[in-house]
Amino acid sequence: MTVACPVVITARELNRATLSRQLLLEREPLTVADAVRRVVALQAQHPASPYLALWNRVAGFAPAELDAAISGRAVVKATLMRITLHAVHAGDYPVFRAAMQPTLYASRLGFRFADAGLTPADADELVPELLAFACRPRTSAQMQAWVEERLGVEKKDGAWWGLKAYAPLHHAPTGGPWSFGLRPSFVAAGTEPVPEGRAVDPQALQTLILRYLAGFGPASVADVAQFAMVQRAPVRQALSALDGTIEQVQGPDGNTLFDLPAAPRPPADTPAPPRLMAMWDSILLAYADRSRVIPPAYRPLVIRNNGDVLPTLLVDGYVAGVWRPVQGGIEATAFHSLSPATWDGLAAEAQSLKALLGEREAEVYSRYHHWWAKLPKTEARML
Repeated sequence: MTVACPVVITARELNRATLSRQLLLEREPLTVADAVRRVVALQAQHPASPYLALWNRVAGFAPAELDAAISGRAVVKATLMRITLHAVHAGDYPVFRAAMQPTLYASRLGFRFADAGLTPADADELVPELLAFACRPRTSAQMQAWVEERLGVEKKDGAWWGLKAYAPLHHAPTGGPWSFGLRPSFVAAGTEPVPEGRAVDPQALQTLILRYLAGFGPASVADVAQFAMVQRAPVRQALSALDGTIEQVQGPDGNTLFDLPAAPRPPADTPAPPRLMAMWDSILLAYADRSRVIPPAYRPLVIRNNGDVLPTLLVDGYVAGVWRPVQGGIEATAFHSLSPATWDGLAAEAQSLKALLGEREAEVYSRYHHWWAKLPKTEARML
């Protein structure tokens, strides 16, 4: 009997696979909606980050195109994977939300909801009424007033904390430089049926996994679970059910990875251009093993202990430092020595980024500058 040798992939090949699927080997001429669908989801905790993420990935990206996609609800912003804000293609939202149901149920109907004297049964009763109220955009203050009117002031905070993430709500655009301001408004997602219970939707989870592998694979069970914040047991069950659709790959440590058979896996020596990545960019957070993109020594420098993820320099496909806009330009801080050619490449990227920011918010992310005092004394340049 002939036993087929497993496909083996190196750490550097894993890095190149991620860069290829995340449109970071070369900017591609895609519409905003198509680009968002290709990369699965854009981290959107900060209003500017989806714009900077697409600027890094789309040839000739025009911020107004994302404005239009958001206002037309072709791209929607909502609480999804890892219970954080993401911008996703509107067509992906219902299945992603269904796959997240057990996690959102456990997290948002948990202790704070219970401390308000409420139960999941109360949520089942409240959510349809809340969505009916949010049939048009409502400010956070209006939503909280609605909750207070029904439950009383003593229950308002705990109830709203749970409902604003658990209910299928989109963030409604509020204007400003990046479509969304720091004070959110909400609108009903308009997807049916309204979710209930904490049971896993196997089909939705399988679809989410296939989309994740297309955008981030090859990946382990732990990586999939980390990306979605879904428990590993249902992830394993979903991967088993997908047998025949996906294939197994042997990772650099001998661990089992899963992937789509036809997905791109470029050679290890594929050139990777420098990039100035947005805060919380998905490639930094989409894996349990973040060494795929972040050298382990640099992880605590860019992923801070409160969850802030700084805007990073990507050099040869790996995090090599951080950047921030300051008066007069883009300040880049490298964690190790970079070649003159690399600095030239980063400077070219900085010029393009300054043009984009100058039209919107020249010193974006300025509220996070306090982290720079905690960085090691390394080389910093004004680009």
